[in-house]
Formats: sequence, C-alpha cells, structure tokens
Amino acid sequence: MAQRGSAIVLIGFMGSGKSSVGRALARRTGLPRFDTDQMVMRHFGGSIADIFASCGEAAFRAGEDEALRNVPSCPAIVVTGGGILLSPTNREIVRRLGLVVNLVADFEILVERLQRRSTRPLLQTQDPRATTLDLLRIRQPLYKAAADVTVDTSALTHDEVASEILRRTEEIRFHENRR
Repeated sequence: MAQRGSAIVLIGFMGSGKSSVGRALARRTGLPRFDTDQMVMRHFGGSIADIFASCGEAAFRAGEDEALRNVPSCPAIVVTGGGILLSPTNREIVRRLGLVVNLVADFEILVERLQRRSTRPLLQTQDPRATTLDLLRIRQPLYKAAADVTVDTSALTHDEVASEILRRTEEIRFHENRR
C-alpha cells in the first residue's frame, strides 16, 4: 500500500456533523482545516444550492473532485462533502490523505438535523425522508469501505465526537507504528 498521509479525513452523510466536528478538531489540534464544500463554494462564488441550480450537480461534483485534488498532503483536518466518495478516484485520494473517519448518526436523527436546514439541493423532493433513505443506501457502503474508524454522532456533542476521533486515531497510529 502507498504511504498514507497524516491528515484526519472526515466522511459521512449530510447531517452527520462533519463540518462542525471538523471545526472542533481544528481548534483542538491547531491543524489547518480544508472543507471541500467551502472550497467549491469559493470557487463558484455561491452556495451549494446556487451551484446546483445554476450549474447542475455534475458541475458541483467536478468542483468537488478538483477541491479534493487541491488539498495538500500535510497534517490537517479534511472535511468532505457527503457525496464525495461517489467518485472512485476520490475514494483513493481520501485514503492517501490519511486516516478516514466515517461519521454516522441514527436515521431519525439525520432526518431531524436535515429538516433544520432545508437548503440541501438533493433533498428538494416530494418526499425528502424517502430521498434521504435512498441516498443512504447508495452511500453507506462507500463510507464503510473507505473508513478506518466509524464514530456515531447521534448522542454526542461536537467536542465529544472530536475527543473520540482523536482517541481512536491515536490508537490506530500507535498500532501502525509498532509494526
């Protein structure tokens, strides 16, 4: 296997807490944070909803691919968008960047979190709950296959999730260094 970087890469479904936990991890570690959604929004000059509306999902995904390719290989916190692993190339890139942490939450909690933010373009459907379930069925196997660590965010604060991630990634790195 190729040498892996030293970043902590957060993956998971929308509403799992990636952005908030990424900020908490960056605060706790002092590491730079690279958020691919933020990078895409800066590139296009608008919100994700605006990008989907004016340019389409394919353009957003292409921007997301470019953003991930532009993340430097350095100790960092990398926050990815929920659909970034749809690309096989991106699945390889996240693994090369460092330890991959899959943030999960119970379905009902995800739905409740997502209802608070109704601007998610993929959920602008007749039945957002059914759409969420359909998207989860497609994406969960990708998250699971890419992850070194899975952390359930359902009942934890962002700081508690950050603590758990740091504990678990330290454990993995300790065991890798002993080989």
